[in-house]
Amino acid sequence: MITRSSPPRPAVTGGGARLRPLWVAGALVLLAGCMVAGLLAGAAEISPWAVVLQLYDWLPLVSADSGLAPVEQGLLQELRLPRVLLAAVVGGLLALAGAGYQGVFRNPLADPYLLGAAAGAGLTVTMAIVFVGGDAGSAAVPAAAFAGAIGGVFLAYALGHTARRSGDGTATLVLAGVAVTSFLTAIQTFVQQLKVEELQRIYSWILGDVGGGWDDLSLIAPYALLAATTMLLHGRMLDVLSVGDDEAVSLGVRAGRVRIVVLLAASLATAAAVAVSGLIAFVGIVVPHVVRRLAGGSYRIVLPLSLVGGAAFLVLADLVARTVLAPAELPIGVVTAFVGAPFFVFVLRVTRRVET
Repeated sequence: MITRSSPPRPAVTGGGARLRPLWVAGALVLLAGCMVAGLLAGAAEISPWAVVLQLYDWLPLVSADSGLAPVEQGLLQELRLPRVLLAAVVGGLLALAGAGYQGVFRNPLADPYLLGAAAGAGLTVTMAIVFVGGDAGSAAVPAAAFAGAIGGVFLAYALGHTARRSGDGTATLVLAGVAVTSFLTAIQTFVQQLKVEELQRIYSWILGDVGGGWDDLSLIAPYALLAATTMLLHGRMLDVLSVGDDEAVSLGVRAGRVRIVVLLAASLATAAAVAVSGLIAFVGIVVPHVVRRLAGGSYRIVLPLSLVGGAAFLVLADLVARTVLAPAELPIGVVTAFVGAPFFVFVLRVTRRVET
């Protein structure tokens, strides 16, 4: 029988949990490579060196001649660059939210999609599209997504907490999240049938899309900045919570307050991502687990590297979605599910083996 080992002491005290510059540099290089590849992908072929020069030319107080025609510059500036940036922001937010949820609930299987946050946001956004409509409905999407994300997580947590009274298990919360997700998705399906002329818009949103452009980036920028900053500042406190509430109290950490703040920040990140990209699953499970295996389990390491790694992962997923069936385009949610579903099964098997 294998028993669960206690988290290492350095994760609390900080003796061995340091974000090494090499890890940060490697993550940033990976992200930069994925973003350049994303800028190059498309029907019109553009030289990689010309893309680099054009990006350099757009920097303040610098000038460079990329040799690109005005049409190519417009293609790069209005279509490819905002798409790549939006994919990076959404991927970073989803991965960061997943890591935050895992820290709050001390459950390695916690994820914005599996905990009901994405489904809750999806339901409320669908209601905004169907019942409000027009410009007012579009303006209500961020607030609706945030309210739905909070409601979905609350329902999953309440159901999981009740179920744990009759039996413990790492997967209890996730099973509660699956039940809540199924219920909310059923309601969403009913609501969207009330206005069939909006079905195409709703379905394209459900399957995931990061082609919204600069308007979507400006829409979620303040929410993304607030959510990311809040969670990154709570890395050490999540390390303390990982060894138990008694340890947190002895170190002067208010466990309940930390959980609420991180929960709200993670839900805000999820809501911002869902509002502009739709339902993109498994990013919050795949990226944090890869980071833990490569760099360690301290949240002072997991949170920032998940942010950068999630950005790179979704930019790469969008690149696959745009090229695998070119000139047709595959929904990005299909690509992440293709990678994430087998990965989730692997994580579940490993987690259950540790418990027993």
